[in-house]
Amino acid sequence: MAATALPPLPPQFKSIQHHLRTAQELDKREPVVAYYCRLYAMQTGMKIDSKTPECRKFLSKLMDQLEAMKKQFGDNEAITQDIVGSAHVENYALKMFLYADNEDRAGQFHKNMIKSFYTASLLIDVLTVFGELSEENSQHRKYARWKAAYIHNCLKNGETPQPGPIGMEGESFDVEREEAESSSLHSGTTQPTSSSTHEANNKAASNYTGIHIPPGAHAPANTPAEVPHNTGVTSNTIQPSPQNIPQVDPSLYSAQSAGEVHLTPEDFARAQKYCKYAGSALQYEDVSTAVQNLQKALKLLITGRE
Repeated sequence: MAATALPPLPPQFKSIQHHLRTAQELDKREPVVAYYCRLYAMQTGMKIDSKTPECRKFLSKLMDQLEAMKKQFGDNEAITQDIVGSAHVENYALKMFLYADNEDRAGQFHKNMIKSFYTASLLIDVLTVFGELSEENSQHRKYARWKAAYIHNCLKNGETPQPGPIGMEGESFDVEREEAESSSLHSGTTQPTSSSTHEANNKAASNYTGIHIPPGAHAPANTPAEVPHNTGVTSNTIQPSPQNIPQVDPSLYSAQSAGEVHLTPEDFARAQKYCKYAGSALQYEDVSTAVQNLQKALKLLITGRE
C-alpha cells in the first residue's frame, strides 16, 4: 500500500514506532488493521507533538498514507464504519492473543508466540481510536504485554518460563520497565533494564499468582474458547484452521416472542454488534464464531433476552 515513504521517526514518537512497524507488516494481508494502526499512530503523534518541524513533517506524510489507504479501500465497511472497523481489529487482536495464549499453556515457547502476544497488545492499543477500552481488553493488553516481556527475558537467559496464566490481580508491577523490556521484541534484541531478569521473574511470580483461568475464559464471548495448537503460524501471522461448528440452539426453532417485545436502543446496538462480529469472523473463515454471534443476535431480537 503506502506509496508515500515516511521520513525518519522523530525521537518524540518512539512510543508509536512498533505500531507503525506492525502496520507495515500487515499492509498486504490485513490492510484494514494496518490502516487503523496508522490512524492510532497519527492520533497519538498529534497529542505528543504537532508543532516542531520534524514532527509536523512526519505527521503530514503519515496523513498522506492514511488518505491514500482511504481512497484505495473506500468501499470497505471496516474503513467507513467504526463499529465494523472496531469489530475487525478486535477480532484480529484476540485471535493473535488466543494463539499465543494456547501456545503458552502448552509450554510451546518460541518467537512467533512472543511476537503474537506483543502484537496483540499493540492492536488493543489501536482499539482506543474507537473509544475507551473495555476493562476486559485492558486486562488482555496488560497480560499480553507482560507475558511477552516475561517469556522473552526467560528464554534470553536460558530459564524456563512458567506456562499459562499466573494470575491477573497484580496492579503494582512496573509498567515502564515492562514496556522497556518489550520494546525490543520486534527487532529480536534486548534492551537491558536496571533490574535483573531474575528479579523481574520473581516479581512476576509474586504479582501474578492465585488466579487460574481456563483456556479462553478471559476472552470476550465473540472469540472461540479454544484455538487448535497446530494453527501453523508463519511469518507472525495466523492461518485459518478447522474448527468444530457449534450446534444451532434448538430453542431458536420454536422461539416465540412473549407478546410484544420492547427492544431498547441498547438491545439494537448489541444485536448489531453481534452481527458485525459475525461478519468480521467470516473474513477469517471462522464459521464457529460467526454462528455463535448470529445465534446471539437472533435470540435477542426474537425474545428480547440474551
